[in-house]
Amino acid sequence: MEAVRQAEAKLTVYVHPSNAADVRRAVSRQLSTLLFTYEDRFDGVLLAHEVEVESDKAKIMDGLVPYFGVPVHASMLLFSPQPGMMLEGKVEMLGKGSIHAIVLGVFSAAIISDDISETFRFKRRRDGGKFVSKSDKRHEIRKGSMIRFSVKRVDTEMNCHITGSLVPPHTGSMLWLSVHDAEYASEINSGKRKSRNINTKSEQDVQNHTTVNNEDAVINSERPWKHRKRNDAAI
Repeated sequence: MEAVRQAEAKLTVYVHPSNAADVRRAVSRQLSTLLFTYEDRFDGVLLAHEVEVESDKAKIMDGLVPYFGVPVHASMLLFSPQPGMMLEGKVEMLGKGSIHAIVLGVFSAAIISDDISETFRFKRRRDGGKFVSKSDKRHEIRKGSMIRFSVKRVDTEMNCHITGSLVPPHTGSMLWLSVHDAEYASEINSGKRKSRNINTKSEQDVQNHTTVNNEDAVINSERPWKHRKRNDAAI
């Protein structure tokens, strides 16, 4: 999935002296408070992280006594959907006017009627109904279907709520596309789909590897994450 990417970041994490016995654990715990939260500085939602702690360079910061700042190099897996990208999700609910799906088991996506291709028609059934292609009855989208859709908009205020579209080519039921869409089938067979595992270093991961230069970014080990839209240095 092209919206999932790896990134590197240099951070400063403030740790209380009570956690000095296990600085790495304290740092990891604070980064974990950002999991599945959209962060402006990273331009995405943090899905996973690994850290290298430079505890020998830790120092007490002016005005934050008794906290000490620990330089951290973080390898992060981020979810950064952008308009035009292709995403995959599982249909959780659908009706004549919309399809609602979940991406990566966490992020909600909505596709309204105007963004559902006219090649689909809705058939109501006792189980809620389904969308069926007019050109091929085997191409169905129902509750539980895995679909591939294009991103139209992303609302970061709602933690990456996605508005999608099934109008562009190569969108629809993934099961049907894998057999009947040559481009999508080729993409699968050629192995170009990126791994979601942060420990896997594939060619696509390297090509999409980015650096987030946040040397001035700070994470305070005692202050909870309050608002994802803050732009100041401290969290």
